[in-house]
Amino acid sequence: MKTYNTNIKLVAFVALFFVAMGMNAQIDRSKQPKAGPAPKITLEEPGEFELKNGLKVLVVENHKLPRVSYSLRIDNKPIVEGNIAGVTSVLGSMLGNGTTSIPKDAFNEEIDYLGANFNLGFSGGFASCLSKYSERILELMADAVINPLLTEEEFEKEKVKLIESLKNNEKNPDAIAGRVGSALSYGTQNAYGEFTTEETINNIKFSDIKSYRSTYMNPSNSYLVVVGDVDFKTVEKQVKKYFSNWTRDVSIDAPITPPNPNVPYTQINFVDVPGATQSNISITNNVDLKMKDEDYHAALIANEILGGGGEGYLFRNLREEHGYTYGAYSSLSANRYGISRFNATAKVRNAVTDSAVVEALKEIKRINAEPVSAETLRDVKAKYTGNFVMALERPQTIANYALNIKLNDLPEDFYTTYLQKINDVTIEDVTRVAKKYMKPDNARIVIIGNGSDVLENLEKTKIPIKYFDKYANATEKPNYDIEMPSDITPNKVLQAYIDAIGGREKLDNVNSVLIMAEAELQPGMMMNLEMKKTSKNQLMQEITAMGTSVQKQVLDGNAGYKVQQGQRSEMTEDEITKAQRQSSPFPEVNYLSQGVTLDKIEDVDGEKAYKVKVSDELTAYYSVDTGLKVKEDRSSEMGSTSIFYSDYKEVAGIRFPFKISQTAGPRKFDFIVKEIKVNEGVEDADFD
Repeated sequence: MKTYNTNIKLVAFVALFFVAMGMNAQIDRSKQPKAGPAPKITLEEPGEFELKNGLKVLVVENHKLPRVSYSLRIDNKPIVEGNIAGVTSVLGSMLGNGTTSIPKDAFNEEIDYLGANFNLGFSGGFASCLSKYSERILELMADAVINPLLTEEEFEKEKVKLIESLKNNEKNPDAIAGRVGSALSYGTQNAYGEFTTEETINNIKFSDIKSYRSTYMNPSNSYLVVVGDVDFKTVEKQVKKYFSNWTRDVSIDAPITPPNPNVPYTQINFVDVPGATQSNISITNNVDLKMKDEDYHAALIANEILGGGGEGYLFRNLREEHGYTYGAYSSLSANRYGISRFNATAKVRNAVTDSAVVEALKEIKRINAEPVSAETLRDVKAKYTGNFVMALERPQTIANYALNIKLNDLPEDFYTTYLQKINDVTIEDVTRVAKKYMKPDNARIVIIGNGSDVLENLEKTKIPIKYFDKYANATEKPNYDIEMPSDITPNKVLQAYIDAIGGREKLDNVNSVLIMAEAELQPGMMMNLEMKKTSKNQLMQEITAMGTSVQKQVLDGNAGYKVQQGQRSEMTEDEITKAQRQSSPFPEVNYLSQGVTLDKIEDVDGEKAYKVKVSDELTAYYSVDTGLKVKEDRSSEMGSTSIFYSDYKEVAGIRFPFKISQTAGPRKFDFIVKEIKVNEGVEDADFD
């Protein structure tokens, strides 16, 4: 029997071989083969049930791991908060911190004891744990939703936190870009365009918190998704037990305010942020695109081709070809209410802001007019297929897809036919949807940047420029022609600085300075700075992270070296000269005899400052009012960086900055000085 089966298999193999050879002989290799059919997708349907109060529950059983997750979605229409904007943020931050029966500390301690994850906000929450603790976690989630501990004391604390967060982001270009871009595109009377201010937060009363909670946290428009090592009937029993008491209130069904129309012509909407070291560019227009639209899949592909990643038109142009930025991307969002945007973004150096705008517009016009190559289209489809198939490995994906179908009114076969619809997108489809949704002739080019550095060249693009403040209010063009006092000279500026920090006599008595500082690299990870300088052209500066040296520079008179990522290299003659300029504890004393030039008065973070050009690579700024140094701009072949100096304090009779903020690409690190020693703690051996 075994021999018989083997012979059959061999004959079948030989026959198949000759059939394949015959087919191969008939292939016309002058034509590109057509794409094969998309993989067939079969999705398991989650179990479903609904409570009498309207809470809808989806259950996906997966017994591979002994874990369970609960995702709660409270599905409200966009809410216009008006003069109490921020109320949902304050309410959301108060939720999940205890219940009327379990104090805050006890609640959080039990979550930690069970090794669970739990968070709850205004629009829903999430919890996950080992399956043996699943019922208790579900009970705690239900208690936190139905009986939240809302106290006036916590209310006041959360308001203060939110105000502090706003203040910390007041000069953050990313925060400004998000706020202004949304406000101009949608309008401040639209839920997607309004923003929170200190004034609106102070308008919020504790009664507003309770009112919003009872009105909008409603089971009748909520969904609970359960995924993991569970049994459907057990889940149904438990959810009914713990969530049935959730009151079914009547929510407000307010009409949705329509967004602003797109602008009639391409224009730059500029926000001046004095001292900004790079420009935040957003080329945007509103779109009406829903997931259930026929254009949806083609729009995904078109956006991926333009700016979905490293292979996109924008990235290849702005980064790979021109080196303007670390990255350039685009997004084309779908929204079931028809309120969303196309957005092409990049953060670029000040000097190339105008060029980046021109090149980005060129690429958007290109995808509107020039058919995409068959190879590019094929590669993008392959990427989408791979990502889609990989996502199916996660049980949470199945539940999210089922929830998406309900929330977006999608056909039941939306995801089973998803890849086929991606596969069906043609070159003509890409051009068609690009013209429909990416509108370079009706685009707002929102730029957040340093006007004194970039406006002159932006005006040369001939694109009309309108000016706005950091809260999207129309304003006049900034005036950078600050009148310079007739008797001011570079040396007077330097002397004013020397006097402000202690005077020449005290500075001349300083032989060495040791500075120790630290900055937060990311939450929980600190970066340390150690700097030593002497009056003998000696400099040692080292940055460490987690005990490991990241960068080190050492100068000892006329010789020096650098160490970066463990690799040592000797300083060049030019690098030694530059290091010598900065090696003195107080370089300004040396600047007095180096022929520096005074450029103009410029705004630095809202403070007028004299701009002094020390060299082609170094520019320093000194406050007109205090004389103190507030900023330095340094440039090199590796790029440019800015260093901000503030929080001056006295040590040994001399004032030093105790906050030194340094930009690194799109990031800014705040080094807080922990210790300064004058004429101690420094030896010649430190510069070996």
